[in-house]
Amino acid sequence: MTSIIRRLPLVVLACMLGVTTACYREAPIPPVEVFRTAEPTQGVRNEAVPVAEAKPEAPDAEATASASPSPAFSGSYTGTPTPDPTPVGHDPSVGADLYTVGRGQTLGWIALRYGCTVDEIVALNDLADANSVFVGQRLLIPVAPSRTSPSLKLVPDSEMVYGPAYIHFDLAEFVASQGGYLASYSERVEGQSLTGVEIVQLIAQRLSVGPRVLLALLELQSGWVTQSAPPSETLVHPLRNYQGYAGLASQLEWAAVRLNEGYYGWKWGGGATIRLVDGTRVAIAPELNPGTAGVQNCLAYLSGTWDEWIWSTGADGFLAVYQRLFGNPFSYAVDPLVPADLAQPELQLPWEAGYTWYLTGGPHGAWGEAGDGSALDFAPSEVHIGCAPSAEWATAAAAGLVVRSQDGQVLLDLDGDGYEQSGWVLFYLHVDGADRVEAGTFLQRGQRIGHPSCEGGFSEATHLHFARRYNGEWIPAGCDRLPMALSGWIAQPNKVPYEGAMMRGTDVRTACECWEDDYNGLLAEGGP
Repeated sequence: MTSIIRRLPLVVLACMLGVTTACYREAPIPPVEVFRTAEPTQGVRNEAVPVAEAKPEAPDAEATASASPSPAFSGSYTGTPTPDPTPVGHDPSVGADLYTVGRGQTLGWIALRYGCTVDEIVALNDLADANSVFVGQRLLIPVAPSRTSPSLKLVPDSEMVYGPAYIHFDLAEFVASQGGYLASYSERVEGQSLTGVEIVQLIAQRLSVGPRVLLALLELQSGWVTQSAPPSETLVHPLRNYQGYAGLASQLEWAAVRLNEGYYGWKWGGGATIRLVDGTRVAIAPELNPGTAGVQNCLAYLSGTWDEWIWSTGADGFLAVYQRLFGNPFSYAVDPLVPADLAQPELQLPWEAGYTWYLTGGPHGAWGEAGDGSALDFAPSEVHIGCAPSAEWATAAAAGLVVRSQDGQVLLDLDGDGYEQSGWVLFYLHVDGADRVEAGTFLQRGQRIGHPSCEGGFSEATHLHFARRYNGEWIPAGCDRLPMALSGWIAQPNKVPYEGAMMRGTDVRTACECWEDDYNGLLAEGGP
């Protein structure tokens, strides 16, 4: 949510059209300072697979499972890939990118750039005509693939997300055992010094991405996990030299967004294609699972050519590095990650009864531009308070255990097992540090969480950012299968992130950066 300015969104009360890129309003991690006691000697890069000579044996699934399981996860893994039918509604012959119109740009210029027609853009975006565009407008651009991705499955879905398969994973112990550059690395992130392990954990938790996948990508690109002296050109850009993304934290957050972009685009939306750096548009092989689609999408950004991408997504690329570090990825499979008969527990509007808050952001990313569409934004009733903490209270939408409370975030674990990786978890963002509930507190429905503010992530105005996860997977707020329901109000998506509405019966509240009771106001019933 940015400044509170009234806008006129195009409300489409239908299930979201997935897009492979989205408008992201949570700022990336800023540039960082890197600290080491001594610089390593310059290494020679192994362009094939930069891994150390000695590798750990594949983990024993039974030994791994012997750790104390959670009530939501037995500690048992299945071990083999399973068939994955093409998600309903996916058409491999089409795709869509999200594009923001720049100054002086016309639909004709945009169509020429993307190789489509003006009429196709007009039809996809329900525009009145080819002239009804303006600077800053977000448009879906139709794109068609010319090739199909490899069908080799790389990881199960449960590896891609920070879910039950990671309850028994000791990240710090593993990184230390490898003796690589990562084990002694540190940098300043958001004003504090973090170790390499703490950075990987931070990104895994914020974006709910599996740390083993992050480590395998890091090892593939730079050898940081196993090499004490990786190539010098990787020390600032361990994944790839993208402008504005320097340092481990920024690079890993960038990669996590790309992973989620492919995962959720394939599983929940219409993201049926991947775009390579050289402009090649690739259809995702219909038999692939979302976890593999996520890895393929991230590797597309890290590969300069088609041949390089084919190698990295094949048996000798990412998969070989992962296996050398952790063994068979499917030995960690938790299947199904999201059961077909899963139902959302009853949730109420997450603020105190008797108060009206305002829907200022429809379905959009929980943390990043990744297109998971799981979050909604709500502003309290105080008008134009900027980033000052609200005097009003965010509350528990259901009973649960607070498993994390820091940096503007509160995670409420509804199954009470103490693990954010398993079961239903509610995610609150921009909760001010003053009076914020402490981790370890068990809350009943309606009890206070804290005051909305701008703390955590990026925000230009006080509001509450609210999302759901199940077994580590962000659940889209507006999907037909599991729509977010709060006190009977059902989230309705739009083709464009942050647009959309909520409905209860025939009543509609439309996302708007405004305070209008009948337009976007939502009253929590009852007395204060």
